[in-house]
Amino acid sequence: MGFREYLDKLENDGKLVKVKQPVSKRLEASGIIKELDEKPVLFEKIKESEFRVAGNIFPTKDSVADYFGITPAELIPTLVNAIENPSKPEVVTAAPCQEVEIDVDLDKIPILFHCDKDGGNYISSGIFIITDKEWGQNVDYHRSMQFSKNKFSVRIVKKRHFDQFLEKQKEMKVAICVGNAPNVLLAAATSVDLGQNELEIANTLEPLKVVKAKTFDAMIPADCEFVMEGVIRLGEKHDEGPFVDLTETYDFVRQEPVLEITKITHRKDAIWQALLPGLLEHKILMGMPREPTIFKKVNDAGVKCLDVNVNPGGSSWLHAIVKIDKKNEDDGKKAIAGAFEGHKSCKHVFVVDKDIDIYNPLEVEWAMATRFQADADMIVKDKEKGSSLDPSAVPETSFTTKVGFDLTKPLTVKGKNFEKAEFPKVDMKKYGLE
Repeated sequence: MGFREYLDKLENDGKLVKVKQPVSKRLEASGIIKELDEKPVLFEKIKESEFRVAGNIFPTKDSVADYFGITPAELIPTLVNAIENPSKPEVVTAAPCQEVEIDVDLDKIPILFHCDKDGGNYISSGIFIITDKEWGQNVDYHRSMQFSKNKFSVRIVKKRHFDQFLEKQKEMKVAICVGNAPNVLLAAATSVDLGQNELEIANTLEPLKVVKAKTFDAMIPADCEFVMEGVIRLGEKHDEGPFVDLTETYDFVRQEPVLEITKITHRKDAIWQALLPGLLEHKILMGMPREPTIFKKVNDAGVKCLDVNVNPGGSSWLHAIVKIDKKNEDDGKKAIAGAFEGHKSCKHVFVVDKDIDIYNPLEVEWAMATRFQADADMIVKDKEKGSSLDPSAVPETSFTTKVGFDLTKPLTVKGKNFEKAEFPKVDMKKYGLE
């Protein structure tokens, strides 16, 4: 379908809020997006730019599932299938994303200034595409802070694939693609082996067309809205931050590599895709791709995994709730180990039985209250590498204490029953109480 086509669908379905009054890209647009919560919005006039801006387009699992024409329950199997069965996208020679070329002046693009303490205008929805002669192509996310008309400082997490590419090459060409559909957005957020091209995962999720970048030998999504190409240099550093991340707290200022933009192309009448940091859309697109890897690792541990929720309450990154079909007394603890293996940044794992709704925090808390004893059902993993997004982790190393909670009921019951009582179901229409 594509990003642009989905916007049309939202408008036709009456779900798109259109703001016709001029809005500033500094604080004003982000404030409106925040107030609208989960409602998709299109800003038709940005004061500092000729381009329109869209935000809150994929803020929930329901919206992502709606895009693919499936149910939310089918998302994890669909993602697992795409990761395990990548396929080659169609290569084209002419693409919408290269219809128009403009002078390199980032001030003319509606890159939003999100929060008042931010270090600058930030790209948070862009996917980065890089290549290496030995490792092939890599696609992922890196927040990028604009500090001049042609330069960004780019947050690069150590030991991740992008960091490995840059450490090897020292200087490399990059394409940032903005305005993508969920097949590309989700694929870019997956954790796969070095050398696997994430755009092949995207193509299995939904057929994808790619085109060669203008300045180097990389394939980019043909239907994205904007493409910024340039060169990133390991030896040139600049302040990056502060920035509000998944945890809705400010990350601190670092010295990060500088990306110099040398070419900008876009679709005719291009629409900038805004992604407000810390809000549900950010959390869904970053956290949900970790669910299939957890799902797979729990099953690999010999436990029947039914569903996974990397939930917003845990910033869609630090917590995972895992539903299993328990067959053996140690299945809960095996599932905890599998979940931590499937998402190494996870801090707390909660494993529940199949009768618990993992999208209802009250039911998960009920399972903890009634089926959990800390001395027997808690696994503590002391001081392991966690997430740099966790403000309570050790700042220099991201070391943290990880905890797994086995909230499953015992297979052999001694004493009270662990089952929830079922109340009778009645047809309220018969009593005029619908």
